[in-house]
Amino acid sequence: MSAPKTNVETQEKNHRPALGGMKFAVGAALVLFIAFVIWVFAAADDPEGAETQIDGRTGEAVQSE
Repeated sequence: MSAPKTNVETQEKNHRPALGGMKFAVGAALVLFIAFVIWVFAAADDPEGAETQIDGRTGEAVQSE
């Protein structure tokens, strides 16, 4: 069964606050996710290990300090 009266323009107008709230929530979640990713990379420690490490770009052995 379909709705007897379907006026998309009127329905969009009536639901504008709810749609705006959903857009705000998605935007806020996106900003928080980006901030979290930046924080994870900023808080990461440098790799530690052997004195000789392999450079992932060239494959050469590099002496670490």
